[in-house]
Amino acid sequence: MWQAFRNGSVYDLRSGDGAADDPHGGHPWGPERSVRARIVCWLLLGGPPALAGRVSSLKLAGVQITDVLDLAGGTIVPYTEMKHCRFEKEILLPESRFATLRLVDCSIPRIEAARLHTEGDLHLPRCRVHNGIRLTDAQIGTDLLLNQAVVYRDRRSRSITGDGLTVGQDLQAEMMESHGELSLRGAKVGVSLSLRGSRLINQYGRYALNAPQLTVERTLYLTPAAVGNPPQTSGTTPARGTRVQRFECEGGIRLDDGRFGDAIDFAAARFRLQNDQEISLRRVQTPELRFLGEAPQRGKVVLSGAKVVNLIDRATSWPGPGGLQMGGFTYENLVPLGSFTLDQRLAWVSAATAEYNPEPYEKLAAVLRNGGEDADAREVLLAKQRRRRETLPMAAKLWGFAQDWTVAYGYRPGRAAVWMAVLWAVSAVAFSHADHPAIKPGEHPNWNPALFALDLLLPVINLGQDSYWQLRGGWQWFSTALILLGWVLATTVAAGATRLLRRS
Repeated sequence: MWQAFRNGSVYDLRSGDGAADDPHGGHPWGPERSVRARIVCWLLLGGPPALAGRVSSLKLAGVQITDVLDLAGGTIVPYTEMKHCRFEKEILLPESRFATLRLVDCSIPRIEAARLHTEGDLHLPRCRVHNGIRLTDAQIGTDLLLNQAVVYRDRRSRSITGDGLTVGQDLQAEMMESHGELSLRGAKVGVSLSLRGSRLINQYGRYALNAPQLTVERTLYLTPAAVGNPPQTSGTTPARGTRVQRFECEGGIRLDDGRFGDAIDFAAARFRLQNDQEISLRRVQTPELRFLGEAPQRGKVVLSGAKVVNLIDRATSWPGPGGLQMGGFTYENLVPLGSFTLDQRLAWVSAATAEYNPEPYEKLAAVLRNGGEDADAREVLLAKQRRRRETLPMAAKLWGFAQDWTVAYGYRPGRAAVWMAVLWAVSAVAFSHADHPAIKPGEHPNWNPALFALDLLLPVINLGQDSYWQLRGGWQWFSTALILLGWVLATTVAAGATRLLRRS
């Protein structure tokens, strides 16, 4: 091993038997494959100089490292790569500095690496870590790779603790299994964060992914990954027809106050929540939210205070009544995939308002109106009035029913015009049988019941009929009611015409 270090070559102790060489299997590795951790630390911290024309590096394969590998606070210059190795005890790397560190397909009890600093990558693909990984306030210069890793919880029920973690480029944790809480509070990722095809399982706490105030400069992917031989974890979306593994989450997701430069992508994601768990996107800001996964059967989806430019969604992705909260949720464009009817969109808003709240209705109406769908916007505002009516006292509720049945709260002006036509016809027939003495005999036009009725119905406009004739008894009450109804109906028609002209 000493000579391989000076030569920059791989020190390989594998036997060639796949079962015996599996670092995660039960086959024992004897002293012939074991190296003391103290010797490894000696090489990394103060090893011999490289041979002439070579670059010293530690490359191990199939080696069992006994005791605790303690490099805390050290500066490790040589390139370090360990593949298919077993670690008897934990790895201690707090406040240490590496150029690049690669641990590939290794069995590790625990990795303690708070405030670790690497100039290049930190690779942990296909590793199994039995008592958690701690990367609190670590700084990774380029990429952090956790593809296909399996990480179990520590004593605090956390699988990976990455609070305050900074990654210069990509954080890839594709097809990873996390058994416990994946904590990334306040973490910053310079490009994209990919959890494609991963399974996050936390049966011991509220959140499987706890990442408030997370900053991702590009996109957060909670989407499928292609399954092949070998599995594709290249960071690309699987081609159509490829067998895929979905992103699955058993436990809540918390992304409150997060900032995402391009998008949050939930395509085909599957969630299994308990009643008290949430997919919490409170106050997140992102140009695009792709909410295209399966609707959770329990728990809640919370979008309160979130700001999104494009909301890309499916009708089948949202939970039912009581499972959605979006007070203060703002979005500029709706981009539904598949059929998403207006009735389904109204049900979406209704599901978010267990108690009457006008804001989601008004926001939806504004977005539809800005998109040129004025008729749909009026239907949304009409639905808002109907929902409001449910909260009113009985007298106001009855008046609301009357407004709805007659003029649809003014949002269907065509109905008001029909009522005006009906009232005009009925009143014209009625006035043809009314006693109508002239106010000033000899100074009046010919009696025309149709024009007289229209003169009463149309406010402001004077057709020169109602001021020349006098009605008595019940006909006076009838004409008064006709004048009041005319004001209501004509105002409704005028408001509808004004909205139409404004859109034009």
